[in-house]
Amino acid sequence: MSASDRPRASSTATFYKEFTTREAAEAEARGWTKLVSRLQVPALRARPSLPDRHLLAYEDDFASGRCDLLLGDVIALADRDPAVLPRLTRLVDGVCHDLRAAVAETGKVVPLAECVPALYLDRIRPGGRLDRWYLLRDLSFTLPYTEVTLTVQELAGYTVTANGRPLTLNVAASIDSVRRALGPNRRWLAGLTQGDPTEPNITDPLCWLDFECAGRNTAAGEAANFLWYLMAMGGWLVPRYQPDVYARTLRLALPARTSPCIDHLELHAAARHIDIRYSWNTGPGRHAAIKEALHGLCGQGGIGMDQLHAFLALRILGVIPVGRLTGHDLLLVLIKLAESQGHTTSLDAFFTTAPAPHSDPGEWSRNAPAPA
Repeated sequence: MSASDRPRASSTATFYKEFTTREAAEAEARGWTKLVSRLQVPALRARPSLPDRHLLAYEDDFASGRCDLLLGDVIALADRDPAVLPRLTRLVDGVCHDLRAAVAETGKVVPLAECVPALYLDRIRPGGRLDRWYLLRDLSFTLPYTEVTLTVQELAGYTVTANGRPLTLNVAASIDSVRRALGPNRRWLAGLTQGDPTEPNITDPLCWLDFECAGRNTAAGEAANFLWYLMAMGGWLVPRYQPDVYARTLRLALPARTSPCIDHLELHAAARHIDIRYSWNTGPGRHAAIKEALHGLCGQGGIGMDQLHAFLALRILGVIPVGRLTGHDLLLVLIKLAESQGHTTSLDAFFTTAPAPHSDPGEWSRNAPAPA
């Protein structure tokens, strides 16, 4: 349960986060302790001791008036009205500043085994989530615009051209490559961070929520998580495949304005070749957020694609269960996986989006407070 999965606020502006085990509650409290002196976080008010429940009592930063929206809400508003763009830019800049400051103030190069394992090391272990979803089964899907059914493993035997670029959609090879790159003894620059920088875990004004993954995390992993969430998870995959997450976390839960699309697919069966044209459509707010995050985390000698590719692969493959994806969406996910692993792929090329125009300037004002 995310810290942003908040129940109705009490009169004392406190919310209670429940955990399945005492150990999980203690781990979150330790993560919060590592960050409280460095970041804006809700006050941890108490650790209630109950015989059948494991709770932490936090300040309710919405009920207290400290914050009024989540990052996902601000993006949705900026998709609808350009007046919200400066507010969004300030918030994304603040996130990037906190991530850079974590490296500057607490960063050191350590083995991945010394970092919080939940998002990366646990998922890439043999027998872990990626093996269960992709290697221990062979999922079949129908190619868009055709009646041809392939399996993920069969797709690796085809050559693919996507938007004019040759790619190999070999999931097993990508997982093997990532496993080598993210071995427990491989060393990475890491600092003390919140550990899961996503749209439901960041408020406006800036305050960080959810400390289950807080502690020493890699700079590249944090950047990959934030960028891929902006690119695909927040505006597309989460609303489509985990709609309950946004329904219970975002303050507004406005409809998403991101719609990646395979515009054309041509199968050359005899040559085992697939030609694809796709577009990555977003609202203008999300487009601006991606651009600002790239500048804040990767510009001027920051984190490069060579550092991101392994962490991007785990975010691309390891969040939404593959069995839930339609054939259309699975193919888009695998295209972005292949692009992320290509040594000639640039950051700008990978994160290219096609922003739609602002659609209804009055919609946000009918549903939310005016931008600060």
